[in-house]
Amino acid sequence: MRVLLVDDEPGIRKTTGLAVETMGHEVVGVPNGARALKAVEEAAFDACFLDLRLGTEDGLEVLGKLLEASPSLAVVMFTAYANIATAVEAMRRGAFDFIPKPFTPDQIRAVLGKIAKTHLLESRLQQLESQLADEAPAITLASTELLAQRALEIAFKAAETPATILILGPSGTGKSVLAREIHHRSAQREAAFVTVSCPSLSKELFESELFGHVKGSFIGAITDTLGKVAAADRGTLFLDEIGELPLEIQPKLLRLLQEREYERVGESRPRRANVRLVAATNRDIAAEVKAGRFREDLFYRLNVISVELPGLRDRPGDLRPLAEDYLRFFAGQIGKRITGFSATVWAAFAGYPWPGNLRELRNVIERAVILAAGEIIELADLPDQFHGPADPDIAVGARVTVDALEAEHIRRILVSARNLDEAARTLGIDPATLYRKRQKLGLL
Repeated sequence: MRVLLVDDEPGIRKTTGLAVETMGHEVVGVPNGARALKAVEEAAFDACFLDLRLGTEDGLEVLGKLLEASPSLAVVMFTAYANIATAVEAMRRGAFDFIPKPFTPDQIRAVLGKIAKTHLLESRLQQLESQLADEAPAITLASTELLAQRALEIAFKAAETPATILILGPSGTGKSVLAREIHHRSAQREAAFVTVSCPSLSKELFESELFGHVKGSFIGAITDTLGKVAAADRGTLFLDEIGELPLEIQPKLLRLLQEREYERVGESRPRRANVRLVAATNRDIAAEVKAGRFREDLFYRLNVISVELPGLRDRPGDLRPLAEDYLRFFAGQIGKRITGFSATVWAAFAGYPWPGNLRELRNVIERAVILAAGEIIELADLPDQFHGPADPDIAVGARVTVDALEAEHIRRILVSARNLDEAARTLGIDPATLYRKRQKLGLL
């Protein structure tokens, strides 16, 4: 690694520099904050040893400037004036670690080992994120439909505030994707985004996963565990499918929201956590409250900002661009040249209710790309639910009823139009009439 050594004592710079070099690292030594800033602006460093007192300079002030110039720099503070207060303050301001003087080569070696391990883990995380991005297409958070546009507008405005956000909508509409985007647009973006799936565990294990536990608090608790709340401190805690949160745990979550306090399982000492909460559910929480399965006070505390994502059947104008995005991704992934969908496929898509929403659309197109024999996705490449009764292709002059011809025409216009207003104009009818016809055809 390239290591920057900032100390106003030449003897310390020389001896520490020699120790670091014998460990196989490259060292640049400077006597003050100005020289240190110039160094990080001119070259990249992996680690920095910074003295707390640099003559008349405050090392903590230099720390802030170094991290502003190089946010990924791992800065280790050292000083002869070490105490708990200064250590805590240094860590609060972003220091990687703190070593008191006099220190030994073993202490230097240990902290450099920790820095190297952290860099390795960050590199592996980036590789995994890149790999996941290559393996799964991203859900585009954009829409031509007013319902979805309004939902996204509310979510993105609220993302910049510390407000709790409740995301509602059917399964497969992209609630978890929106939750992560809210985090990326928030003041907590540099901290962790931690997901907890509420239906995944029993209430006993769920409480331990959420709040942590102490050793011996239950059978199998062989070590202390901090829990997801601690992991999300200063970041975002995403509770997926919160409608299934066990009733016994709901008061504890309410306490976390109201007082920023919680207790680990088996521990009476309260702990504090500053987390931004985003929750999602496909259930009608108001109905759950009436049925006694969800606390009313928790519901009101969660429902500060509520965002409802519409199902795919309520976003007909988005169907074509979403399908084309998925097609490009999966065709590129397996190396097939597929340029589009046949007219009969578009008609089948338009007439299908999409109960699984975006998730189902993704799976349908992945399957179709795998099975397609030519450059166009055909009806035969789609799953069974898209194959209705064996009717002839509906076209002008075919032996079909006027109603069937009108229904097919409406379906195709809905697929090709950017939004419902454009579809109504193309059809020569008002939006209210189009709504009634969509309702009759089961396209709502």
